[in-house]
Amino acid sequence: MRCVIARFPFDLVKSDVQASMKGIKPEPVTGDSVKIGRRAYPVKQVGEVITRQDRRDFTAGEVTRALTRLGFTCDVVPTLVPARRLSPLQTASALLGAPTAA
Repeated sequence: MRCVIARFPFDLVKSDVQASMKGIKPEPVTGDSVKIGRRAYPVKQVGEVITRQDRRDFTAGEVTRALTRLGFTCDVVPTLVPARRLSPLQTASALLGAPTAA
């Protein structure tokens, strides 16, 4: 399958990706991951191996899309929505107990 990672075209085949990752110890997963065989690898580690490029040259999304199209199972870490901050007036009101509507 032809895909573009970091503005470079690659012809990737599932068996070639599996062969290139054979014998490589997975790093600890802290973000997006891909399951190859029985092991879970960080997406950036797999991208670095299959493209022979520095991890800073491509995004995890590019590699995730390519590996998903090849049939690998990818787990994407959801982005957290920051909690809404209360204004000082809202904080004081919450501490004092807001009046209830009758």
